[in-house]
Formats: sequence, C-alpha cells, structure tokens
Amino acid sequence: MAHSHEHNTQKSYGKAFAIGIGLNIAFVAVEIFYGLVANSSALLADAGHNASDVLSLIFAWAAIRLASIKPKGKYTYGLRKTTILVSILNALLLFGAVIAIGWDAVGKFKNPEPVAGTQVMIVAGIGVVINTITALLFMKGQKDDLNIKGAFLHMAADAGVSLGVVVAGLLINLTGIQWIDPVMSFIIILVILWGTWRLFTDSIDLALDAVPKNINLEKVRELLLAQKGVEEIHDLHVWAMSTTQTALTAHLIMPKGYHDKFIAELQEKLEHEFGIGHTTFQIENERIEKECKTVC
Repeated sequence: MAHSHEHNTQKSYGKAFAIGIGLNIAFVAVEIFYGLVANSSALLADAGHNASDVLSLIFAWAAIRLASIKPKGKYTYGLRKTTILVSILNALLLFGAVIAIGWDAVGKFKNPEPVAGTQVMIVAGIGVVINTITALLFMKGQKDDLNIKGAFLHMAADAGVSLGVVVAGLLINLTGIQWIDPVMSFIIILVILWGTWRLFTDSIDLALDAVPKNINLEKVRELLLAQKGVEEIHDLHVWAMSTTQTALTAHLIMPKGYHDKFIAELQEKLEHEFGIGHTTFQIENERIEKECKTVC
C-alpha cells in the first residue's frame, strides 16, 4: 500500500476577509438607515443581501481556519470538509435572503409609497465601490477554491446589484414611477438565484463525494492504465477532501511488480495533471474476484 499526502497549506486570506467584512458591515448599517429614510425596497433588499454576505464571509473565513487544523482523534482527515459545509450554508443563507427580499417587494407593490431616488442612488453608488473592492480581494483565489469562489461571486454579484439599484433611483427621479423600486428588487432576486444555485449544487456534489468538476475521471483512468506494468485497475475513487484538496484511491493490477520510483512518479503525474495531492494505491499481482457488499 502506498500513500501520498499533500503538504501545501491552504491560504487563509485573513487580510482580505478582515477588510471585506469590515467594509460590508459598515455599508449594511448605512443601507438599512437610508433604506428606511428613503423608503426604498430596493435599498433594503440590497442591505439584506449584503448582510447575508457578511455572514458568508465570516463562515468562509472560519472554515478555512478550521481546515488548517491538523488531523487528530476521530477526525482522521482533520476538519477540511468544513469548507464544503460552509459553502452549502452560504447558499442557504442567500436563499433565505431571497425570501425576505421578495416579501418586502410584494408589500411595496400592494402599498406603493414615495421613494427618495437621489438618496438611493448615492448610497447604492457607495455599494458599487465597496463590493467591487471586496470582490477584487478574492479574484485570484476563486479560481482554485470553491469556498473563496463563493465569497468572490457574492461580492461581484453585490456590485452588480448595487449598480442596478443606482439605475432604479435614476429612473424614479426621471419618471416618478414608484413601482420601479420593487421591480428592481425582483431583478435582484433573479441575480442572486442565478449565482447561488450553481454554488449550492456544486457544494452538494462535493459533500456527497462526487468527482470534482475540474477533474475528468476517464482521463485519470487512462493515465493510470498508461503506466508501465499496469494491466488493469479497479476500485478507483476520486473525491474532494475540502474545497481545495482532492484525494484518490485505486487498486492497480501489476503482475510483474513495479520499480522503486513507480509510486513517486505516478503521484507526481497525478498532482501535475489533475491537482490530486492525496493518493493511496493498492498494488495487486492479480485481481481477486469478490462480491461487492459495499461500494467498489
């Protein structure tokens, strides 16, 4: 039996999270205050969305910290999967925000009230700047980490949503049509759902140990079978240990045995080609036929 364990540590992005959380907490307070003063459903909707994103940033940061804890006791893999669980939690928080935003917008449709368009534009304009800055802090990391990608998508979507609120305020000023405000709330809902659904389904897949989307299982199988001396493989499993770390186990049928560097070279190829850094191989001289009572 041969093993490989990845030694690269997951980046904490502590400074990015601290800046993003601080800026957004301050902005949520401003949005709630002026949303009530300006009687803007769209501004309150954006505040609700931003509030859920503050929680998502806090949870994502906490998950990364937990994932860095070394394995001990019954948690033989450590707490790496907390990053996946938090991705699911973040999606659920956003779904909850959608319900709250929709409820408020429906109320505004039933009982339309004057909206202070200029105040809405100014506050939402500040939001465009803050959310864009926060999104840029996570732009690089989102390419390799679903947890960081969740934070990036939330902030990028917020920048777009805030821009939409600016447009709503401008249209209200130009036309005097008050229902533009709740209509913009429903547009915000569609934007949130579009980004959140994919985050939710991807996170559920990883929680259920599905092969990560960036890995082609058949290509992995082909690489293993292409190795000198490997005649057959079985019990091939690839799954996510966290939002950044992937594991693989496989039984390799090698009747003629293998040379000393075989495992090390194979592990290096898997790491380079697929980013799989935690591998376990069982080398067998011949396949032992057995009835699979569990997953094989």
